Amino acid sequence: MDWVVQIGLIELALGGLLGWAMVVREEKPGWLTRIGVVAPHRIRQVHLDYVMMGLILIGVGLAVPDLPIAVAIALAFGTAVNPLLFVPLAFDPETEKELWYRVLSVISFLAVSGGLVAAAIVGPA
Repeated sequence: MDWVVQIGLIELALGGLLGWAMVVREEKPGWLTRIGVVAPHRIRQVHLDYVMMGLILIGVGLAVPDLPIAVAIALAFGTAVNPLLFVPLAFDPETEKELWYRVLSVISFLAVSGGLVAAAIVGPA
């Protein structure tokens, strides 16, 4: 699935670009405080998660080129949303207790875990 690999490359690039946020976190932490970041370690989590999720999509897209569309969509959704879930926590750690956050987390994690299991079952073409 070429588009799965392309999304993976975009996620990988986003993870790479977020490396600059890591530099800001170390060199100019006041900048983050000024925009409301109260938990700067969450920036590292977003950065690393996008790198990992991008690599997952690239690997699955190359290994299983005939991935069913529903599985591909679930994986693309989950790998895009999982890292984003760290962003609101950088601004308000209490967000993880809110219903919308918990529901979105479960849906996203199910999409990734279920999609990866399905990809393993379907296997290479």
